[in-house]
Amino acid sequence: MAGREVVKELAWSNLLLGFDFDGTLAPIVTDPDAAALRPDTKALLRNVAGLYPCLVLSGRARADVVTRLDGTTIGLVLGNHGLEPWQARDDMSHLVAGWRAVLERRLGPLPGVMIEDKNFTLAIHYRRSRTKRAARAAILAVATELEGVRVIGGKQVINLVPAGGPTKGTAFLEERARAGCDTAIFVGDDDTDEDVFMLEQPGRLVTVRVGRKATSAASYYLPRQRDINELLGLLIAARMPPLRSRS
Repeated sequence: MAGREVVKELAWSNLLLGFDFDGTLAPIVTDPDAAALRPDTKALLRNVAGLYPCLVLSGRARADVVTRLDGTTIGLVLGNHGLEPWQARDDMSHLVAGWRAVLERRLGPLPGVMIEDKNFTLAIHYRRSRTKRAARAAILAVATELEGVRVIGGKQVINLVPAGGPTKGTAFLEERARAGCDTAIFVGDDDTDEDVFMLEQPGRLVTVRVGRKATSAASYYLPRQRDINELLGLLIAARMPPLRSRS
């Protein structure tokens, strides 16, 4: 992968590793409930977590992500695009419940559209729609009329987040400071991760996107989701002590 020497150089610094979940640590699947780490990825991630402080920053609800990371020993998990656990509030939950009522009424007739309620945010999936362009346009038309909403696109999904909440970028920087780390690597795959990719942190933050995108602000990219294993293996090797010769 590109950037190998940069990763090796950062490995011996006071480094925080940050990862998105869907499309980054785990493959994208049609049914969000079916998302899971591959066994080989889970084993590598467990080893990485023993060598570095690690953070998973996901659009999923925090409890959902924690369950899917079971066995990896990763304790730092932010959910709902950075809202959980530190900045989620009851008023946000009430706001989201109102959005859902409007969306169900307006989008109910659309086949292949599913509303995923994560309490503090919503994700409207249209991956199963046979008319994806029309479905996306209909979702956006309703979403932009809602009060107090920030709309974030994604891979065949539209995310609705309370406008007063943090971005993934601000949440990531706050968690790096809380962890006492000087440098960081962040890996993500979607539009929501661009909030981290766009941070101006020369020498302190390296960003990696899964899948090449010409308009992405990420420093480097991995061609495919499965290539996350190569990056995890490189991070493990970078902190392993060199073998000593017996001579």
